[in-house]
Order: sequence, then C-alpha cells, then structure tokens
Amino acid sequence: MHSANHWGGSFEIVNGNTTTDDERSHNMEWDRGSLQANQNYHHLDETQQSWLLGPQESKKTKYVDLGCIVCSRKALKYTLLSILVAFLVIALPTIIAKTLPTHKPRAPPPDNYTVALHKALLFFNAQKSGKLPKSNGIPWRGDSGLSDGNETDVKGGLVGGYYDAGDNVKFHFPMSFTMTMLSWSLIEYSPKYQAIGEYNHMRDLIKWGTDYLLLTFNSSATKIDKIYCQVGGSQNGSTIPDDHTCWERPEDMDYKREVQTAYAGADLGGEMAAAFAAASIVFRDDNAYSKQLIKGAQTVFSFARDGGKRRPYSRGNPFIDIYYNSTGYYDEYMWGAAWLYYATGNNSYISLATNPGIPQNSKAFYMIPNLSVLSWDNKLPAAMLLLTRLRIFLSPGYPYEDMLAMYHNVTVLNMCSYLQQFHVFNYTRGGLIQLNNGKLQDLQYVANAAFLASLFVDYMNATDVPGINCGPTFIPLDVLRSFATSQVDYILGKNPMNMSYVVGYGNKSPRHVHHRGASTPNNHIKYSCKGGWQWFWDSKPNPNNITGAMVAGPDRFDQFHDVRSNYSYTEPTLAGNAGLVAALTSLSTADNGNGIDRNTIFSAVPPFYPQTPPPPPPWKP
Repeated sequence: MHSANHWGGSFEIVNGNTTTDDERSHNMEWDRGSLQANQNYHHLDETQQSWLLGPQESKKTKYVDLGCIVCSRKALKYTLLSILVAFLVIALPTIIAKTLPTHKPRAPPPDNYTVALHKALLFFNAQKSGKLPKSNGIPWRGDSGLSDGNETDVKGGLVGGYYDAGDNVKFHFPMSFTMTMLSWSLIEYSPKYQAIGEYNHMRDLIKWGTDYLLLTFNSSATKIDKIYCQVGGSQNGSTIPDDHTCWERPEDMDYKREVQTAYAGADLGGEMAAAFAAASIVFRDDNAYSKQLIKGAQTVFSFARDGGKRRPYSRGNPFIDIYYNSTGYYDEYMWGAAWLYYATGNNSYISLATNPGIPQNSKAFYMIPNLSVLSWDNKLPAAMLLLTRLRIFLSPGYPYEDMLAMYHNVTVLNMCSYLQQFHVFNYTRGGLIQLNNGKLQDLQYVANAAFLASLFVDYMNATDVPGINCGPTFIPLDVLRSFATSQVDYILGKNPMNMSYVVGYGNKSPRHVHHRGASTPNNHIKYSCKGGWQWFWDSKPNPNNITGAMVAGPDRFDQFHDVRSNYSYTEPTLAGNAGLVAALTSLSTADNGNGIDRNTIFSAVPPFYPQTPPPPPPWKP
C-alpha cells in the first residue's frame, strides 16, 4: 500500500485505460482516501491552501467570465472607460451638432462691381413710364404717361417704355439700343446675374422695353410703312408747355405730348431689329414670346432694308435731330443682321453682315478713331466684336472667313486704340480716357469701351489666347483688362474728385442730379408747368435719390460741378446706364470669374459644313 501524498506532490497515477490485470490490481491497491484528498486539492479555499502551503503573494489577478471570453477585471475596466471617453469626445459632439439648427456658411462679401451693379439696375426702375407694378421698388415713382399715343392708331396708345433721361421724353432709338445692350450683357453673363439674384430683374427690365417697342409699329404685319419713333419732346426755342419748357414730375404731366413718326429710317429699323433679336435669345425659354420678338425683328429689319426708306430717321425732324441725330445706318445694318443671324440661324443675315458693301459704306476699315467708340449712334465696334465672336468660337470658314477675319483684325486695333501707350485718345491727368473729343458727357462712351474691352478679354480667355498684337507690340490680356477696370474704377470714385459718379454708390456721389422726378418733392402737391421750376433752381440736394444713375461726368480737367442746372455734368441717360451695367457685369467676380456663356448665343445657329470654294478660272496659255 502506498501512503497518500499530503503535500501536493505528484502521484504516479496511471490512466484509467489500463490494459493489463497487473496494472489494474496495482491501481486498486492505492489508498482511495489519499487519492480523493489529492483530487479535491484544487477545490480548497484560500484559507485551507494557506494552511497547507504557507503564506503566498497577496496580489492576485481577478477574472470576469463574459461567456464567450474570459478577461481580467482590470482590462475590462479600462476598456469600458475608453469606450466612455470616446463617446464623450467623438460621438456626443457629433450628436449635438446634428441636432442643432444648421447655418449656411457666410458668403464672402460682394465685390465693388457687384454692389454698384445692384444699384445701377435700379435706375431703370426709376425711368419706367406707364402703369407701374407694385414691385417696382421706387417709392417716389407712380403711374404716368397713361395718355401717351392716344391720338395714334395703336389700340391702347403708346403706354409704357422708359423715359430717356432727366426729362420726360421717350426716344425710341436710344431706348432700342439700351435694350440690345442689356440683352447682350444677360446672354453673355447669365450665370453672374443668377449668382447675384438679378437674373429675373434683368429679364423684367428688358421685357418692359421690348413690350413697349412692339407697340410702335404694326408687329402683326410682315411689311410696314412707318414706326412711331418718339413720344414727347420739344422744338428748340419752344415757348409752349412741353417736356422741356415744363419742370414737372412724370406723374403730373398735363401738357400735350407729341408723337413723332418715321416713314423712313434704316437706322431706327436696324436698331430695333437688333433689340428684338437679342431679346428673343434672352427669352428662348418662352417660345411664344421669343417667336413674337423674332417676327417683330424681321418686320422692322425689312423696313430698314426697304430701298425707298434708306435714310436716317432723324433727318429734317426738329423734335429729334438736336437730341438724338443719327449719322448713318450701315452700322445698324451690320449690327441688326448679326443679331438676327444669331436669333434665327438664317444664312441670309450673316451673308448681309459680311457683305463687303456694308463695311465699305460704314467706313469700318478706315480706322477713324471716332468709329472705334461705341455709342447709341455708332454700333460698328460692337457689331464687329459680335461677328468676331462667330469666327473665334465656330470658325464658319468659306464664304464668310475673309470678311470675319477683317472684322477680327479691326476689333484688335480698336482695343489697341483704347490703350494710353498708343496715343490714339487723350487721357485726363486723373486717368479718364477722352472718347468724346474732350467734350462733356464722356462717361457713357467710357463705360461702353470698358465693356467691349473686358468682353473681348473673356473671348480670348475662353480660347486660351494670351494676348493681342498691336503692331509689333504684344499686349497681354491683363493690360487690356486693366484698362477696363481703371475706367470703371474712375467712374466709381477713384478719381481726383474722390467722387462716385453713380448716385448712391460710395461715400460721395452727386446729389443735385438733373432729373425732374428726383428733384421735385413727392409731397402730394401737383406743381404747375412753371411752378415746378422752383425745384430746378433750388440749391438743396434732390429730395428723391435716383439710386444707380450714372451722371454725364466730369470735364477734361477731372472737375465736376454738382449743379442741377448743368445737365452736361449731372444728367443721366438710359444708354449711358446700359453701358455701365454691361461693364460692371463683365468685371464682376460674382460667379468666381468663370467668364462668358459660350454657347447660348449660338442656340439657333445650325452646324457649319465646309463649302467647296469655287474652282479657279481656266488656265490660259
């Protein structure tokens, strides 16, 4: 018999799977009590173990049985603590951020050109004639001119449109040019107008003008023999009550307003055609209205091209020629035909616009400095730039390429002429280009030139052309853009007078604007024709601020006289503000400077397929 091992030593125990009798009998001779005691050793509590083994380490590891895994209590504690910290640091702030109201990031402040643009557009609201919508936004303006044209054959009269300047006359020739310029600006830069929230406003302003101009002729006909070309006005030296002998708000007019009729007028018809055609592209999403505008454009252009009506609309009319006398009409042929081609895709219009007789009769290639100045009277530089656009982006080739290349070359030379280093035009000491031969009322021409230069730069940028050649001198595009910005900056206040020539923009702007509605108090008192002159001579600032109006501007010495009686300094015009709006939009960075809309203007132009040039003449020995 073997005694039991009471000290926990090993036993020589053979596995129960013994195979021999001797082994089984040997196992059975063990003391089962000792064996049992040894087997139960691992179930002794700590006190019993200490009796047997003596003092042990008191430090021990505690375990937690999680079912599928056993881990120490310490590890479990740190794991849970880590999860809690992660929740507090990451998850909780995320949950709070998700539950709080969201705020859009603050947009960057608009650039100066965008701020001025918002204001410049308000000028057109202040110039509206007719029954005004409640949303017009000019509190001192109301319904006016509701009897205009009642004596004509137009049903409902000639109600609506825009007053031209500080008087209450509606001149349809410069009004049409204004609508063309506004439409051109919107077509080229529609993303900018959308970015600043003025897209619909611009469309409303254009439609207000084109709706009215459609009244001035029989727009349902294909052939017409007259166009109403002016409402209101005065003959030079007049003494009877009219728009120049009276100083009254438009709402208070009580004198007879004459309507002028043009039975010939290639210039008027050509400009109106341009206005309707350009607007038809603006309203291409309104199919019915766009078609109406195109039909109207074709009708008035046929009037302009009528062989018996090819003379200026103002010739011999004393109500017009001293104010908006037109010096020719071949520039309107080129201008109107170009816009009609873009609006319709009809090749007859591009064939006319590139007919050699058009630039020959308009002296487009003579490089006369005055002909590089865009105005309500001279459309040549704008028409050639518009046709240069066709060459740059679509390259129509034969049979248009030769003439388009000539227009492109002259356009480049026009741009060169604006730069001071080439001494084509004088500049004031303050940096203003003199496009009016040193005469007053220069800013309208300056704004137009700034627009053309900036737009041309955008055309070049869109085709990755780095600059232009002015003779042997290479001019980077940045130089041409700097010309545009310097001129607009001058208008906005960077000039020796430190004055913004846009009313309501900047810290200092004109307050004595030559304008009947702005200068007469809106106090529910109707002042008579002669009684209103007290406000003309009043030395106080205008009681009504005509926000956004660009005045005529300073003289060639950079001096400006803020005097209401001197219209050559303080009177604004529709055409002048149209050029300003176009220039401001082109320079604005509202859409992060993405440039022009390349394709919309060509929506109606069909694809070009190269035509085979005519064969050479037969060889003769």
